[in-house]
Amino acid sequence: MAAVWDYLKTFLIIFCVVFAMNKLVYINAVIPSESMQDTIMKGDRVLGNRLAYIKDDPERYDIVIFKYPDDPSKIFIKRVIGLPGETVTVKDGKIYIDGKEQTQAVSFCPEEMAGSFGPYEVPEDSYFVMGDNRNNSLDSRYWDNTYVKKEAILAKAGFRYWPLNKVGFVNKSAEK
Repeated sequence: MAAVWDYLKTFLIIFCVVFAMNKLVYINAVIPSESMQDTIMKGDRVLGNRLAYIKDDPERYDIVIFKYPDDPSKIFIKRVIGLPGETVTVKDGKIYIDGKEQTQAVSFCPEEMAGSFGPYEVPEDSYFVMGDNRNNSLDSRYWDNTYVKKEAILAKAGFRYWPLNKVGFVNKSAEK
């Protein structure tokens, strides 16, 4: 009987540690749509670092996991394009930040972006985000609540662990 109790205690300790790590250190995300392809594909599984933004702020082109501004019960993953205090404009598929064209902003995209949007003046406590699959992404351009507040950002996307043939880090410099 003592051996059963020892196994049960070990299981409970492991369960509590994993549960705490999931709530405090990392977040497990399953990608529900094509909005981030080709960087992250529908069905991929990604771990995000919840501690990434304790001391630092999100940087341009970081991939972040956050509570969807129009329905905080949903979790989204997108790329940071506009930082606090900046003005983001899309003209004929090209992204401009404070009037300067951002060529790297489209280097992540599987195809040329269509359309013109904005201007969007990003509030001091918020971020403007877009999916890499710009022509097929429900992102800041289309939301009622356009910006992601810093406190809604749950984690920085860090490591793809599924599918096995694509295991590796997901980061802002993953250019084509």
